[in-house]
Amino acid sequence: AQQGRVREKVYGKQKIYFADQEQLPAASDAELRGLDGEIAARSAQLQALQQGCRHMEAELKDLNGSMTTPEIAREIEALRKDCASYTEKLERIKSATNHVTPEEKEKVCREQQLYRREWRRRKRMATELLDAILEGYPKSKKQFFEEVGIETDEDHGVVLPAT
Repeated sequence: AQQGRVREKVYGKQKIYFADQEQLPAASDAELRGLDGEIAARSAQLQALQQGCRHMEAELKDLNGSMTTPEIAREIEALRKDCASYTEKLERIKSATNHVTPEEKEKVCREQQLYRREWRRRKRMATELLDAILEGYPKSKKQFFEEVGIETDEDHGVVLPAT
């Protein structure tokens, strides 16, 4: 600073030193335009390189996420074993002699329908009876059920099967 090569500015207790730009040669307008052009060219080059880098990073991420050749070979082998076991299971099912006849299936469906209808009827009767009792009961429905010890289908998560 004493020799004049750098300048000093004082801000309170801090001192800042910077190069004295008056000692530097002044650039002409042509040189400034040339430097601006060079800056623009380098900025474009930087953008192209950054875009290429992003593209390569995306490609690397895809490649890291994909399976390697040995992994694919193991996966294919596992799928072939699964396929063989399913084929064997299908053959056992096809060769089984204890098939359900359409008549047996129809009989089972009719029985299920009968039981479902009976379940609905009994549930409706019980609900109507309990509603009649609750009309004159001073406490809530939940308290009544708890005192009497009634457990509903809903308490156990049971749903009436669809028709």
